[in-house]
Amino acid sequence: MIENLGVQLYTLRNEMTDEESVRAGFKKIKEIGYNHIQPASMCNLTAEKFASLASEAGLTCEKCGTISSWSQILNDPDALLATHKAIGATNIGIGYMPPEWRDCPENITKFIAKANEFAVYAAERGFTVGYHNHSFEFRKVGGERIMDRLVNELDERINFILDTYWVQHGGGDPAEWIKKLSGRIDVLHLKDMAMEDTQVFAEIGNGNINFDRVMEEADKAGIKTFVVEQDSCKGDPFDSIKMSYDYINKTFMA
Repeated sequence: MIENLGVQLYTLRNEMTDEESVRAGFKKIKEIGYNHIQPASMCNLTAEKFASLASEAGLTCEKCGTISSWSQILNDPDALLATHKAIGATNIGIGYMPPEWRDCPENITKFIAKANEFAVYAAERGFTVGYHNHSFEFRKVGGERIMDRLVNELDERINFILDTYWVQHGGGDPAEWIKKLSGRIDVLHLKDMAMEDTQVFAEIGNGNINFDRVMEEADKAGIKTFVVEQDSCKGDPFDSIKMSYDYINKTFMA
């Protein structure tokens, strides 16, 4: 079922901030058992140095791609593509639709048009584009759910980087959305949700998301690449990504 299991480095953003801590962090990630990483930034390093340290640790960005800045997509796409080339990643993930682009139907239309334009531009240069959801896409603007507009209006070149936590946070069923987007998900973000006074991020298997159904539908949809992410951790984030890895390895990779 799982051919490629990675970790989203946003989880470790406070622990990996310079060359020394990135080298140490990559070593820990590899020792836990992950072979793939998905960066949301270069951790204050050049793309070349970042790629060198990842290679030194035996980690690759190739399968997971990235989560990237909408601002850079708009304002400096050539530099963004150069960064991806340097780190060996071909899937450029749009991190989210900024608030000013989702405040009315007309601005959502403009966002979709710009994303589609970039997808064509990227494809002509050998790259693909993905869209990473949060929960705001599940609210209605102008009587229409944003997520439905993205599904129906984004160019077929744009895949989805579906995030299980944010789907559930928005009131959706992650397994049903995997089924709905079958064939359009290149990378699935595995992120669990626990309930305390409000919803909180949790290690995989420590929350309430039905990952048996999630993985069943992911298998039917042919998804091969999965990325563990935990936006905030109560303790050491490296302990959290290990807990998630151990649960996934025992439950879905044995």
